[in-house]
Order: sequence, then structure tokens, then C-alpha cells
Amino acid sequence: MRDLKLLLVTPTFHGYGQSIARGFRRLGYQVMVDEFDRLDTAGAKFRHKLRVELPARLARAPHAGAEANEPTATLIRETRPDVVLFLRGDNIADPVFDAVQGVGARPILWLWDEVRRTRHTSESLDRFPQLISYSTLDTQQLVTEGRLCIHVHNAFDDSMTPRHARYVPGILFVGARYPRRQQLVEALCEARVPVTAVGRSWSHHPFDRARTWEWSRPKVHSLRDVPREEGYAMTAGAPAALNIHFDQDGFTMKTFEVPGVGGVQLIDRADVSDLYEPGSEVLVYDSPEELIDLSGRCISDDRWGDAIRRRAQQRTLAHHTFVHRARQVEQLWA
Repeated sequence: MRDLKLLLVTPTFHGYGQSIARGFRRLGYQVMVDEFDRLDTAGAKFRHKLRVELPARLARAPHAGAEANEPTATLIRETRPDVVLFLRGDNIADPVFDAVQGVGARPILWLWDEVRRTRHTSESLDRFPQLISYSTLDTQQLVTEGRLCIHVHNAFDDSMTPRHARYVPGILFVGARYPRRQQLVEALCEARVPVTAVGRSWSHHPFDRARTWEWSRPKVHSLRDVPREEGYAMTAGAPAALNIHFDQDGFTMKTFEVPGVGGVQLIDRADVSDLYEPGSEVLVYDSPEELIDLSGRCISDDRWGDAIRRRAQQRTLAHHTFVHRARQVEQLWA
């Protein structure tokens, strides 16, 4: 069945759709990728801010984002894929589903968020005869509802393993700023543990303050957004990298990326033991105090940290790449 044509309809979100596509290609599939919300020019980004994000901000409502519509439908009609894999898939217009039906393709939905944080309804989920979720609880609920849903964890794109680490003197956090994340990063700062937070919502740069629609920033050493590859190099070169979940039962991409690039992961989920061995391959903390203690040891004891890096990277490459996940997903049509 690997001679079938696969189309991924995906948000651009950090290029994860491309990583999934590479996983399938390495299994021999012919894969096309439609990043339907890509804004390639400064003008397009400005118009999106003005026409979509600003009205949503003024209405104090989350903006819906771009929609997969007629260009995606045209692509489906022209390429006639056998399987259309929608990533997240809560902003798909009717013409796209009409095109899928018209060419006789199999639509599959891959959820990399909990359903409650998407715009999906029972009716929108009904459009997909097969579902994939990174959330254990959502998978159980969807199966209880009588839907065909399989549980598939996030993963690491091993084709992006950095060739050289970029030295970072303290604990690293790369990602959006949410209350729990800010609390823990600030706790490290208050304990005089060196820490660097990377991302537009941490950055003190005037442009980043403007594009996130807020001026205030925590007093944390911060850097602007970096490309995913550079973030990986920094993760490999830091004493340790933070993985802080919030209202999630699925594991973030970072769960697999930090060990995948050869980093030391500080994670707030004891149930990571289903994936990695705590204390040997990842470091689990239950409180700010424990995080501070572990961070201090990571900074002061390189040999201890290096042993964790090696074991965790070996585990990731053996079990947690997008090639492994593609093998799981292909069982839906094998």
C-alpha cells in the first residue's frame, strides 16, 4: 500500500507537517504537503494582523486563523490523492471536503491538541471516518463515542539533528509564555539559577511586544524567536532544557525533541515513565524547589548530564521518531 499518494493538509506551525511528511517519505510514500495558512511575505503577515488578529483582539476573542478552502480543494482535484491527512483540521471549508469526496480519497484527522482546545464539534468530527490523537484521554473518549481513533504520540524529526551544539550557559526554555511556564522560569531566576527563555512572548524587543499585542514582559533573560533548527542546537548545548506542560494530558513535541537532539530534559510529568526512564534518561520535577535543585546539578555536573543525554538520545532514535509514528498511522489503510 506504500504506492498510494498521500496529501498532508497542515498549518505551517513550526514546520511539523513537513516533519511528518519526511517520516512517510522514508517509508516509501509519495507525499505532498499543503501548508494552507502560510504567509510568505511581510505584506501578507501585516494584512493578517490587521484583518484577522486585530478584530479578534478588539472583540476579546481568539482569532480562528486561516482556513483551508478553494486552493486546497483545487490541489486535491488536480493531484487526486488516495489519502488526505488533515493535521488539527478544525478550519477546513466545505469545498475541501467536497473535493475529497469527489476524488474518492480517504480523509483522516490527526489531532495534536486536545479536542477542547480546538474548534471541533461532534459534527465536524463526523466528517472523518478515522481519527488519530496524541491525547490518551481524548482517544478513550472518542472510542467510547463509537469513533475509530488510534493514539499516536508526538515525535522527533531525526533528519533535523543538529550537527553542532550552540552553547547556552544556563537552563533553556523555548516556547510560548503561559502562566505556569512563567511561574517556573521566574522561580529559577529568583533562586539565581541562570535561565534563558526564547520566543516572541518572552522577548523584550519592541517588534515582538507589538506583534503579541502586549507590552509587559517578565524580568527574565530572553531571546527572540529562533528557527526550529537553531532551537535544537541551543537545546543540545544547554545544561538542561525545560519541558513545562499546562492543561494537557498528551505529551508535547518537546518531550521527544529535547532527548532527540542530545539534550537533558527537565519535565513536569511523572507519567513520562511510559516513554523514558526517569532519573536515567529524563529528569522529573514535582515542585519549583525540586526543579531548582535539579537545575543546579545539571549546571554543576557535566558528566552526570552527559550520561543522561546519551541514553535519552539512544531511546529516542530507537523508538520515538516520525518514522515510527508513520508506521503506526499507516495501519489505518494497510
